[in-house]
Amino acid sequence: MKPGEVISSLPGVRALDGSLVDLTLGEGRIVSVEAATTPSGWRVIPAASEPHAHLDKALTGERVDPEQNDLPAAIAQWRDLAARIDSEDIYDRALRAVRRYVSRGITTIRSHVDLPGTGDPMRGVDALVRLREYLGDRVTLQLVALAGHQTSDDVIEEALARGIDILGGCPHLAPAPTPELTRLLDIAQRSGVPIDLHADEQVPAPELDLEMLAKEVIARGLTQQVTASHCVRLGSLPPDQLAPVLELVKEAGIGIVTLPITNLYLQGREASHLVPRGLTAVRAILDAGIPLAAGGDNLRDPFNPVGRADPFETTALLIAAGHLRPSEALAAVTTGARTVLGLPQVGIEAGRPADLIVVPDTDLGNVLAGWDDTRIVLHGGRVVAVSHVSSMEAL
Repeated sequence: MKPGEVISSLPGVRALDGSLVDLTLGEGRIVSVEAATTPSGWRVIPAASEPHAHLDKALTGERVDPEQNDLPAAIAQWRDLAARIDSEDIYDRALRAVRRYVSRGITTIRSHVDLPGTGDPMRGVDALVRLREYLGDRVTLQLVALAGHQTSDDVIEEALARGIDILGGCPHLAPAPTPELTRLLDIAQRSGVPIDLHADEQVPAPELDLEMLAKEVIARGLTQQVTASHCVRLGSLPPDQLAPVLELVKEAGIGIVTLPITNLYLQGREASHLVPRGLTAVRAILDAGIPLAAGGDNLRDPFNPVGRADPFETTALLIAAGHLRPSEALAAVTTGARTVLGLPQVGIEAGRPADLIVVPDTDLGNVLAGWDDTRIVLHGGRVVAVSHVSSMEAL
């Protein structure tokens, strides 16, 4: 299989349940799934989604001092750097990052983009809208306007007019979080666009953003999709305080995005011992029946100096740090992510989109641990990336 090739069949591949199947593909979908007897040596799993990226910030880590940043320090470092970055710079780095994401098995990316207060506030918006046009139907790219409390309504509305899909923001970073949340929801309600807010991003905090958001969504009767990203504060709540919050979240129909690698890096630095993990309450969220997506968030920038743009890096962290079962970790980067992103579901079933990762037929645990980097990635039945890795040892 070669990049750009449209695939009509995948014979003798191993499905998630361990069965051997012949897949027939057509018009971007799985047409049929039939039992097979001859193994091809390949396994297929649903393609992954990155539900929360920052493509405008990606791959800037080499331009800053490798400080040990908490969230406020990372924000300050980024603002200083962003003042010297133009639209072309953003486009070039974002394209490099997308190529990396896709090569690792990600066919859908939701990226937040800043509306900076210095220089042209639309430079990131224009760069990523242009990138989305270039990618066309090869990658699904959703764009979120990351509005700050200092961002005017006019700037937000201009970003939406230029092609932004979703309204985002960080009410918890505003001097007055409740009025900022109200303002953003007012704009989203007027515009009819989905909402994806950074929420409860610090472990110690006086208020719960997510609780306020859920109450507002219920009171307003919002019908558009609402997402809350990070939500790390939930992970520090005792069960008797957490349960009523999750009841509200479920009633409001809010999806939650957990971002292990970046929050493990940024959060908990104020603790001298028994350092909190900086993860949301993933187990309780799943048990409550709330849609859960997982991603990497930042990629090699002031907010996260590491990261491989790899969904299986995320699954490994969910298993190790979040104590999820392997099947739950996989769902968080595949089916759960698409639920939160409002996309048609993927899976090895007739009628599903032919968004697939083809990997060597090894134990699924090896795949989720990122043990083998050999991957063939299909989006709508078309090969969008091929990665083959070889090694030699003198052992």
